[in-house]
Amino acid sequence: MKTKIFTTIALVCCFMVCFAVVADLNGKWSGSLHAPDGNDYPLKYDFKVDGDKLTGTGESPQGSTPITDGKINGTDFSFTIDVGGVAVKNTGKLYAEADSCGLNIDYNGMLMHATLKRDK
Repeated sequence: MKTKIFTTIALVCCFMVCFAVVADLNGKWSGSLHAPDGNDYPLKYDFKVDGDKLTGTGESPQGSTPITDGKINGTDFSFTIDVGGVAVKNTGKLYAEADSCGLNIDYNGMLMHATLKRDK
């Protein structure tokens, strides 16, 4: 009997932690991308999670652009954003601390990585 209670409590706690991590992607995030051309580019996103769907916007000095094809599965997420007419594919992982995430960016076959931090 004690084993069943412990197992049930453990499963409920794991579910709550996983749900909290997914929900924690919501909000404003920023970082910078050090590109192969040697320049640093600011990255700003406003993520919105609804179930397994990820939406929101990306911000740049040129304005904002919507996130499209956004998906989230646990701590993994992906989306596409238009940069000057180029569809840029992004895949990411929310880190355990839930205040930062890694972002892999595919810009016309050029693969780059950035770390985003939650805006306070």
